[in-house]
Amino acid sequence: MKKIKIIIIIVLIILLSVISDIFINKPRPIAKTEATITSNNDLAFAVLGDIHQNADHLQQTINDLYTINPGMDALVLNGDSVDQGIDEQYDLVKKTISKNKDLLPSTVIKNIGNHEFFNYDAGRNSPEQVQTYINKYLEFSGEEKVYHDTWVNDYHFISLGSEDGNSDTADTTTAYVSENQLNWLKEKLAENYQKGKPIFVFLHQPLDYGERAWVGVKESEQIREILSQYPEVILFSSHTHRDLVESSVILDQPFTIANTGAIDHTKIWDTNDGNGVRTEPNIKGLYIEVNGNTVVIKGRDIKENQWIFTKEISKE
Repeated sequence: MKKIKIIIIIVLIILLSVISDIFINKPRPIAKTEATITSNNDLAFAVLGDIHQNADHLQQTINDLYTINPGMDALVLNGDSVDQGIDEQYDLVKKTISKNKDLLPSTVIKNIGNHEFFNYDAGRNSPEQVQTYINKYLEFSGEEKVYHDTWVNDYHFISLGSEDGNSDTADTTTAYVSENQLNWLKEKLAENYQKGKPIFVFLHQPLDYGERAWVGVKESEQIREILSQYPEVILFSSHTHRDLVESSVILDQPFTIANTGAIDHTKIWDTNDGNGVRTEPNIKGLYIEVNGNTVVIKGRDIKENQWIFTKEISKE
């Protein structure tokens, strides 16, 4: 009898632990408001980088963005949504998105990063394996290619993406953008072009810019030359996990470059650290509002529910 009581107590403790983990410690979707959403913005969207299948941080982010603007028009996941290109991680991110469909905008754009191309437990990819990883991404994103575009409230969203990774022809971090994709980019930038009207371009890896630059695209020079013909472009890049600060938005390149920050963790330069950089479990991203040709980019500390910076851009 005594043994039975001990077993019952152990089972209850385990159950309480599981319940606590599910209902107390784990972030959950917030209650959807039924209030009518009014906004004077022509367009509002958010850009998030480097989720690395961190479902808890993604949930906190979705909750925070919904409190900021329940009527947001689009959400852009700018690469490295998974930490490895494996089914279990894609399933976790898809499940998180699915259970939050009432809190998310109808348009969720999912871009490819470098982590979609490899498994830590596997070696270099063969051409066939590269295509397998690409196919997993395409199924997740609902796209036909790693580069794609859409229009949201009459504003152009153009997503570039690496066509190779972790192979004999591409390393684990750098993006490869083919000549076909570069020509496609030229066509898309010219499509329904209006002088002064913002064009939003997305690529997980950054171009070669700024202090402590991390060259993440083999074709940086070609892309920069193409984008330089369109000062209306705002290029959003992720990948580096660098902290969000005022200088995260770089003007007059002649186009604009914006670092998105990272959802999974932030890397902060620290000379006191043995590696010269320390990792913080921060959750940071960008929220953008557009009125006519004026764009306001706001850096958001999601973990602390506070703004980091606000920068206005206008190419009138």
